[in-house]
Amino acid sequence: MSSPSKPASPPVSSDMQTDYIVGQDNIEGRLGPFDFDIHNRVFVVSALASVVFIVLTLLFPERAGSIFQSIVAFSTGTLDWYFMILVDFFIVFCLALVVLPYGKVRLGGPDAKPEYGYLSWFALLFTAGIGIALLFFSVLEPVYHANVSSPLGTPSPFGADGALNANAIADATAMGLAGTFLHWGLHGWAVYAIMALALALFTYNKGLPFSIRSVFFPILGDRVWGWWGHAIDILAVFSTLFGLATALGLGAQQANAGMNFVFGLDVNVTTQVIVIVLVTAVALVSVWRGLDGGVKKLSELNMGAAVLFFLFVLFAGPTLVGLSGLWTGLSTYVTEFIPLSAPFGREDDAYRQAWSVFYWAWWVSWAPFVGMFVARVSRGRTVREFVICVLLVPSLFIFIWMGVFGSIALDQLYADPASSLVKEYVIDSYNPELALFGMLNELPLTGLMSTLGIILALVFFVTSSDSGSLVIDTITAGGKIDAPRPQRMFWATVEGLIAIVLLIGGGLSALQAGVTATAIPFSIVMLVMCYTIIKALNGELRQLRHQVA
Repeated sequence: MSSPSKPASPPVSSDMQTDYIVGQDNIEGRLGPFDFDIHNRVFVVSALASVVFIVLTLLFPERAGSIFQSIVAFSTGTLDWYFMILVDFFIVFCLALVVLPYGKVRLGGPDAKPEYGYLSWFALLFTAGIGIALLFFSVLEPVYHANVSSPLGTPSPFGADGALNANAIADATAMGLAGTFLHWGLHGWAVYAIMALALALFTYNKGLPFSIRSVFFPILGDRVWGWWGHAIDILAVFSTLFGLATALGLGAQQANAGMNFVFGLDVNVTTQVIVIVLVTAVALVSVWRGLDGGVKKLSELNMGAAVLFFLFVLFAGPTLVGLSGLWTGLSTYVTEFIPLSAPFGREDDAYRQAWSVFYWAWWVSWAPFVGMFVARVSRGRTVREFVICVLLVPSLFIFIWMGVFGSIALDQLYADPASSLVKEYVIDSYNPELALFGMLNELPLTGLMSTLGIILALVFFVTSSDSGSLVIDTITAGGKIDAPRPQRMFWATVEGLIAIVLLIGGGLSALQAGVTATAIPFSIVMLVMCYTIIKALNGELRQLRHQVA
């Protein structure tokens, strides 16, 4: 057993006192050439369970695939109402924090200063919470929702005979874009904001360890350092692992599809496994360099490359079509926000269950990863500034990107359906990983920009992996943010292995199952978290009033 170390941040407020010291339950030592500093119970249970899952899925892929499909059906069908209500509540909760006096509380105390400027902060938010989605879904979703799984029952422009109905094009385009914005806008970022705010408050303002268990101290007291807390942190580890594995699996599928489109490389699981292995190796280098030396620099580089890629599509394609479509989709999103968020009385089950509910589960599953990462880089912001920026800045970036890409893709489709690769890949044969490349095929410099798209997908892959590794390592090190590097490298490797076995065990349905299976229990954890946030903020307000008096 190691000797206790001092907390990473001294307590700022006096309304929550504990004798727990960061690292007091950790085991430190050396295994061959590698140092380690782990919370023995959380690390060992999480690591062993991950290894068992990987082995069993590889040994029994068909049985695993059947189980995965059953989980998806239960989560998106039976529990659809629950996830819809849950995420709607999170939005209302965030908006209340902005308008109530809680908004003036500063993360880290009244004198805390932000550690990152706005540009670096936004770049980190962008990379952690968006990742591969911008490339994988920006063409796929608007086209699919406009023509197949129409939100709120909007008629498709294609009739039963396959002929195009010109009168329905405008409505379908608007609702297809609005439905996409619903999934990638305020709802998802409200989930992340709650997790990040809770962690920031209890770490920076209360002086508790940087771990999810700390958020439950107002309810459990010192019992949170025992098995109650272990269970919360272990659940967070699995939620993060499977959420990341889903993103990594999608990234590998799209990179493989792009290589097929540009270079003729076969599309199969073997190639995707090789992609995951190679990119995980690159991620290990970034993980080794740490937050500022690796993740931050790679995030800023990635954001710059993504902006250049976006500008090319905007100006090489029909620019006015992209901008007008963006405005139409955004205005429809605002006017239809409440109907699209409603859990009952709808007739668009294919859209709501197969897409919206899966996304809500995915965001909950990703919450520990994105929330911890966002909290780590957000010290010094007020609650009001934090919530507004976390909700709006990434959402607006996503709306602009997906609005332009989706509008241009839909314009290509409706202009010439017979020869449109977008129609072939999204509507006719449904190869979602090829949707982006179908759109790029009708723009100049197709080969060059498709290659850049592949590179961007791979870099997003790397940044998601190393960001997630930092987060999981912090959880399994008992809240330490400077644990030995080999531990971060271990978790980066495990993330890649889980993505591989999920692809082998059932492809996309297995990836979806991994997300929804962990999201169900963790959603309950997040509901309780809302209560503890209010408890913490009430304590901060009392101290502010006392200082003024």
